[in-house]
Amino acid sequence: MPETKKTLISYIKETLLLMVGLPDYDAYVRHRLARHADRPVMSREEFFRERQENRYGANGKTNRCC
Repeated sequence: MPETKKTLISYIKETLLLMVGLPDYDAYVRHRLARHADRPVMSREEFFRERQENRYGANGKTNRCC
């Protein structure tokens, strides 16, 4: 498969995941290792939980006005 096709598929996958509220764990790991190598990387489960809590609020408490 040509590289441009792989890149396009990757962008489409990332967009679809973000549309349903699932950030890309692999992109997070790449960013963390490239920019914050001195800090630990969350596991996939920790990452998902942190993103869900950030979006919907921890312990049933929302982080938005409405």
